[in-house]
Amino acid sequence: MRSKSNSSFILTPLVVTALIGLVICFTSFAFAEEREKKLPARSISVYAEYIGVISTGDKEVDIDLTVANRGRNDEDINLRVTDIPKSWKAWIKTYNFGVTGVHVNSDKTKTLTLRVEPETGVSPGQYNFTVVAQTEDRRLTSKTQVNVTVKEEKEAPKKPRGVNIITSYPVLKGPTDAKFEFSLEIESKLDKDGMFNVTAQGPKNWEINIKPAYEDKYISSLRLKANQSQTIAVEVKPYPLAEPGQYPILVKVNSPEAKGEAELTLTLTGTYKLDAGTANGLLSLSTVRGKAGNLSIYVRNSGSATLNNINFMSFKPENWEVEFSPEKIGTLPPEGFKQIEVAITPAEQALVGDYSVGLRAETGKISKTIEMRVTVKASTAWGWIGIGIIALVMAGLVVLFIRFGRR
Repeated sequence: MRSKSNSSFILTPLVVTALIGLVICFTSFAFAEEREKKLPARSISVYAEYIGVISTGDKEVDIDLTVANRGRNDEDINLRVTDIPKSWKAWIKTYNFGVTGVHVNSDKTKTLTLRVEPETGVSPGQYNFTVVAQTEDRRLTSKTQVNVTVKEEKEAPKKPRGVNIITSYPVLKGPTDAKFEFSLEIESKLDKDGMFNVTAQGPKNWEINIKPAYEDKYISSLRLKANQSQTIAVEVKPYPLAEPGQYPILVKVNSPEAKGEAELTLTLTGTYKLDAGTANGLLSLSTVRGKAGNLSIYVRNSGSATLNNINFMSFKPENWEVEFSPEKIGTLPPEGFKQIEVAITPAEQALVGDYSVGLRAETGKISKTIEMRVTVKASTAWGWIGIGIIALVMAGLVVLFIRFGRR
């Protein structure tokens, strides 16, 4: 009877789970069937995300195009662009290839791209494009229109002709205590030889020097032949206390006939430095086995970047205990200082002598370890017990000496 009762108890959750699964499947099927009943037999549409856009000059325009099937049946839909204005090209594409038709499942959509491209010198004005979507059997058709307005492009101010400054890496990134070097190519567009002055401006207290590529000497000017170029290096050493961030460096090249400039960017991530030690500078501690010895240590952020989540750990003999208060530091800003209380408890079985205990403060990037010498001494209670034993022994000897001396 007991075995039968247990079997019934085990099977009941299985039956309940199966019933719940059947209910969920039936409900999902019912919802799907109900949704399908609400859809028409066949329905398609095509529409552009933006039906009116503004462009300048001879620039091509890309517009997102959506093809939707709102019917119960899957559809093969052909696409084409009609009413293409003169001096324009237009086609439908996706990724790297053109598209003339697309298969769309029931109650789904597909996103394509309508690209319109003007020929050189197209006149300002409004241009209309029509996109036509039609099912394979031509029974369903949908259209959408896109208006592109071309405005006259304003001429950009002409740069002084005569010198070009080219760099492949205008932005460098690194820690504050690093030395950075930008490589620039100075190209003369003059039809004669010329002497060019080269200067670089950066933040205050930064050390910035200009030198020829692959050479250690510093320069302030260079001679370029007609229509020739030369590579130079801009060496940058940030101010040690500079905060993390982006800093611009402006390089200017000029001569009586030409001038040019280039803006470089240096992104500093800051320096990560962590110092730790004891308040009095001593790295030794005396205590008694089984009892805690207390000391204070400090941690200081001596870098220029904020330190986060500083944790403490220890390297200690077996069965020893080391406790930190607080156990971690959430945030320590540059030049920030924090005092930590440490309790070191030797094991009850520790022998009298000197031991090494490591105290480490670490964050995700750096760490600092303090090596402490812990001297374990015997308890003073045992000293008094020893003195008492010696006194008793002496008293016993005195009594024996007196007693046997009388005989």
